[in-house]
Amino acid sequence: MLNEFSLHKEIAIYMDIIYYLASCDTCRKIIKSLPKDHDFKFHDIKQDPITVAELEKMRELSGSYEALFSKKAVLYKSMDLKNKSLTEEDYKKYILEHYTFLSRPVFIIKDKIYIGNTQQNMLQVMKALA
Repeated sequence: MLNEFSLHKEIAIYMDIIYYLASCDTCRKIIKSLPKDHDFKFHDIKQDPITVAELEKMRELSGSYEALFSKKAVLYKSMDLKNKSLTEEDYKKYILEHYTFLSRPVFIIKDKIYIGNTQQNMLQVMKALA
């Protein structure tokens, strides 16, 4: 028998999520283009930093922390990380330390992950929502 807690837990597990940055023009443009009838949980990573559990779920779906890491981030260049050999633990640490290191947006739709704003990725997102 489902109690109130387990019902809420089930809803949280199956709800589609978009991790984004509200101040990012590209993220806002992508969000505007989404079907209006789809019920997303919107998670602004600056206002509400991602948790270790959320990041671990993303890694589980994507296969690595590196796949979630943005090498376009200004901090990546200013910290001269491109000239360092980063490990999976390094990628995890940096993503948890600062939201800018998460490649965005990140969609989790029906337990599949879509990372970044490339045209190919956005076509896959729209196909998953159809």
